[in-house]
Amino acid sequence: MSKHTRRDFINKSLLAGGLTLAAGAISCRQKNQAQPLRQSAPDGPVLKAGLVGCGSRGTGAALNFLDAGPSLELVALGDVFDDKLQKCRANIKKERGIEIDSERCYVGFDAFEKVIDAGVDIVLLATPPYFRPQHFEAAVKAGKHVFMEKPVAVDPVGVRSILINGMRAQEMGLSVVTGTIKRHQEDYLATYQKIQQGAIGEIVAGNCYYNQGKLWHVNPRAEWSELEAMLRNWVNWCWLSGDHIVEQHIHNLDLMNWFIGAHPDRATGFGSRQRRSTGDQYDNFSVDYIYPNNVHVHSMCRQINGCSTNVSDSIRGTHGYTNCENTIFDTHGQVRWKYPLTEEQQNDRWYFFWRAFAQEHIDLVTAIRTHQPINEAQQIAESSLTAIMGRISAYTGKMVSWDELLNSELKLGPKHFVMGPVNINKSIPIPGQ
Repeated sequence: MSKHTRRDFINKSLLAGGLTLAAGAISCRQKNQAQPLRQSAPDGPVLKAGLVGCGSRGTGAALNFLDAGPSLELVALGDVFDDKLQKCRANIKKERGIEIDSERCYVGFDAFEKVIDAGVDIVLLATPPYFRPQHFEAAVKAGKHVFMEKPVAVDPVGVRSILINGMRAQEMGLSVVTGTIKRHQEDYLATYQKIQQGAIGEIVAGNCYYNQGKLWHVNPRAEWSELEAMLRNWVNWCWLSGDHIVEQHIHNLDLMNWFIGAHPDRATGFGSRQRRSTGDQYDNFSVDYIYPNNVHVHSMCRQINGCSTNVSDSIRGTHGYTNCENTIFDTHGQVRWKYPLTEEQQNDRWYFFWRAFAQEHIDLVTAIRTHQPINEAQQIAESSLTAIMGRISAYTGKMVSWDELLNSELKLGPKHFVMGPVNINKSIPIPGQ
């Protein structure tokens, strides 16, 4: 069987939809410039946003948007559950004194359509990742700028949808910014620039880790249907979150793709489930990703209480190595460069981290108001597929290639959404089977 590249596949898909793919059609606008990041977006005509997905991350994204600059309004909310929406609505009123009109608060699986049609310029997408491709497609077709949280898909079918609609957004001059905060974080950006200038020579290997304790879970209630119980416990179900290698470890994998300047060609991994008491996911993954030029990246992630924690990245080159965040070392481990910190930054280890959440929205609003669109759809789609590669290799025990996965028809989740039983395979994956 002949191999099909991503560009071949997407060209065919776009041609079927009446679009053409120009060379370099998706511009990710890597921020490797020397000038400092904007502290606020410029003023301009009022921009109205609607939020789809009113959980804690959605609420945070809405507040970050409102803080991004002047003349910004949040005018609509949507969620499957009314209690989630009302909690978000109350938090926004408490934190910013903004009352969202009840007539623009929408509940149900079609709430995203109503938010998009509520007279908004920007749509903030923060539902469980399973729904991202459908919601992104609808927003782009309606001509809306988009902020969407990571990851953007849980399966190859979803990834292709993001790629195709990202290109549509490009054709339409829309801006798309995603929740890969390290690409919007000042110290990471400065380190990236140094690496691009050859500070460590040619990249030869990388390591990335997201080892921490258990996240959260929600026990089902007698009055909930199976679907409602899954949705409220979404972070523990693969079809909704992609498993934690996709939902959380994508931050590290996205950084590897970014610094290396490519996605992996293949992956071989393993994982296991030992302590998790809910859902169908693994507790840990260990994956060997092989990038072009035989660059190997070891990826490790774990969510188990009582174990050693490690959330870090490292990339090694022919002349040294870096932690990717703020320091470059020579081959003997001596510091060659360190990002200069102000006194405020030295006293707050989370300074850049929290700033990056706001910076995503500052960058989005700036792009819209300066008429210089940015589009991060391809980079986040490729990072999502990178994480999915690792998951599928671990689940199956097989080496997985980029091309076979990108062309796969694998699609997770139920076919119909009614609050009742969920007709999907809920068994725990067993490698080799």
